[in-house]
Formats: sequence, C-alpha cells, structure tokens
Amino acid sequence: MSATRLVIGLMSGTSADGVDAALVETDGGTHIVPLAAAERPYSPAERDLLRRAARRALAMEAPGPDPVIAEAERMLTLAHAEAVAALADHGRAELIGFHGATLAHRPDRGWTWQAGDAPLLARLTGRPVVYDFRSADMAAGGQGAPLAPGFHRALATGLGAPIGVLNIGGVANLTWFTRDRWGAFDTGPGNALLDDWVAHHGLGRFDADGALAACGRVREDVLTAMLDNPWFDREGPRSLDRDDFSLAPLRGLSPADGAATLAAFTAEAVAIALRALPEQLETLLVTGGGRRNPALMAALAARAEAEVKPVEAVGWQGDALEAQAFAWLAVRHVCGLPGSWPETTGCRAPVVPGRTALPPGHVSLA
Repeated sequence: MSATRLVIGLMSGTSADGVDAALVETDGGTHIVPLAAAERPYSPAERDLLRRAARRALAMEAPGPDPVIAEAERMLTLAHAEAVAALADHGRAELIGFHGATLAHRPDRGWTWQAGDAPLLARLTGRPVVYDFRSADMAAGGQGAPLAPGFHRALATGLGAPIGVLNIGGVANLTWFTRDRWGAFDTGPGNALLDDWVAHHGLGRFDADGALAACGRVREDVLTAMLDNPWFDREGPRSLDRDDFSLAPLRGLSPADGAATLAAFTAEAVAIALRALPEQLETLLVTGGGRRNPALMAALAARAEAEVKPVEAVGWQGDALEAQAFAWLAVRHVCGLPGSWPETTGCRAPVVPGRTALPPGHVSLA
C-alpha cells in the first residue's frame, strides 16, 4: 500500500441537511486515522434550492443545462469551500475528495448526476480535488452506488463476521460481510420519505428524536401495500434515487400513524434484504441520520433478527463516516486502486473511482 496522506473528504447527502467534512490520515487501505470533522448546515433557502434543482434533474431524460441547477451547483460548491475552511487543521491537507450532491440517480437510464463545480472548489481551496466518483463505475456496467462499502470493509477489519453496516440517509444502503463473502446494495428508503411526510404536515424538517413515529400506530395494511413493489424482487447490487418511492399510499393517515408506518417500512425493507443474504448477520452497525431516530432503531431491532447498534459502539464516527469514505476514495484514485467492485455495484470488474481538478499552479497530484 502507498504512503499515508492527509486528505479532506466532503459529503452532502440526499437528506440535504448540509455538508459534512472530515480530515483523515489514510493510505487508501486499512490505515485510517480520523483527525477532525466539521459540518456546514444548509439554510432553509439553500435546502429549498437543492430540492428544486433535484426535481428538475429528475424530470430530465439526461443531464443538461438548467439555470436553477446551475445556481444550486454554485451555492453548494461555495458551501463545501466553507466546510473545508471550518475544518480544524485543514491547511495541512494535500487533497480533497468531493462527492457533490446527488440531484438524480438514474441507473435505469444509464446516468447519475452529482452537482458540484470541482474546478471552482480547487481554486477556492488551493487543493487538488478528486470528484465524479460514480461515472466510471456506471460506464463499466455498475449502478454507480453505493460507494462507501470498500471503506466499510477497510474499517471493519478485525471486527469479525458475519456483520453488516447499514447507512440510513435519505436512502438506506447495506454493506455485509460473511466469513468468505461480501457485498452491498441499497435496501430501500431511509429517512427521505419520513422527512417529506413530516414536512408535508408542517411539523418540521424531520421526526426529531422519533417522537412522532413513537406515538403512532403502524398500519400493517398500508405497509403491506408499500412492500408490494418490484424493487424488493431485484437481486444483487441495486440502487435507488431519493424519490423512487411515493407517499401516496399513506394518504388519509394521521401524521403519527404515517410516521410510524414509514419507520416500519424502512426497517422491514432492511429485514427483507437481510433475509436474502447467504448467511444471517449477527450484528448490524447503523450509521447516518437514521441512527438518531429511536423509533426507527427500535423498528430495526424488532425486525432485523440481528443485534442493532450505532456505529459509535465500535468507535466509529457516524456523523463523519461518509465524508471519511470520500477522503479514502480520493486516495484510492491517486493510487490507481479500485473503489467499487462487482459485489458492491454490479460493475463488470473493479473500477478506479474519480477524476481530478487541479488548482492554479498544480501540474499533477504528485
């Protein structure tokens, strides 16, 4: 493995909460030392702009020019630069891994769209920026997602198996390890539907502390209808867009019953995925915003047939984990090492992720 590097990873997830930044010392292998983390939240106006841009992108047959998307891209790039500046000791970093924000993910149409102006970010930060992590995987026949599983595998060295890492952001994805096999895929909705349901009823941006879901009743008839979806019959690596599922089946439910049913939907989708694995998992480590929802965690514990723990139980930093993953993937790019595999995205062969944007004065990544 190569020498260690100090790298900043940046992530803006489909929940559109803000930008997570992490400073990591890593060799792109199992040497991973988190050094600092920071968050730059989006304002309500910025979140609204991102959602409008996402709706426009989702309606397109393929990525193309659009004034709202261009405005959103500039806004989020400036926000990412602010996140870098807020990161303790950021001046020592030699490289940035920049995911951008997913506006639309359409593997069925052969494309995915992560907004973000990497050349501008390189100029603003004075650092080389590795970006566009998904396109090469899709060109090789992959889904382009999820991309964190290789990082999960590197982190989980020594934890034993069978074990799973479940990331519950806007979409939920699972990385699983048995004693001799591994893989990854999206399991279904994460927080996105629940967030949208809460916002639709004027009760905030999300179900804080799971309070709304906790006082509701799961409507099993509605849950069954939502699970009657061809998505759950797909095998192997698969990935979702944030808006692939709808709130329509919940029409007429009370806010609390709808929230409880949506929490159960996310948990049961995970349980379905776990039952399809070649070996039953003993432990499920949960990261992402969903781990902060006690009602959702309780639903997982009831349905998953595995011990459910937040990733902090093994010393990982759940709020920074995805940002750390893109720091690690940036080093994989520099070293010419794969960041996705047939087992994780369905690509034909392991794929080296990313492209590079250099700031003025840099002629290479060396």
